[in-house]
Amino acid sequence: MATIDYTDKRTARLDVEFTFAAAHRLPRYDGPCFRMHGHNYQMFVAVEGEIDPQSGMVADFGRVKEIVQEHVLSRADHRTLNDVLENPTAENIARWVYEILAPHLPGLVEVRLYEIPGCCVTYRGSLGG
Repeated sequence: MATIDYTDKRTARLDVEFTFAAAHRLPRYDGPCFRMHGHNYQMFVAVEGEIDPQSGMVADFGRVKEIVQEHVLSRADHRTLNDVLENPTAENIARWVYEILAPHLPGLVEVRLYEIPGCCVTYRGSLGG
């Protein structure tokens, strides 16, 4: 077996996938999405950082899932997103998720949200990464 020096400084990125169902309407949109409708959202939360030489991890997948469940999914899954955002476009939802998670999830770099298969928005915080 090869010996690898895991104490050197290396970084990695974790992408954790989530799904949730929610309804919304777009009050500032002149088209069919002005009316109430729903989506089965697919969301990826990305965390980057140095790999801890002791654990060999950037973050614990289970802990990331707990944080997203507590702070986002508990407020969004099977809910009406207009109750938390005045204009819940995919762009605004992704930003809202990012801003909710940032204080609780060290190393958060982006939120990618699919509203329908093949169409997503990526939000990377105020730095735009």
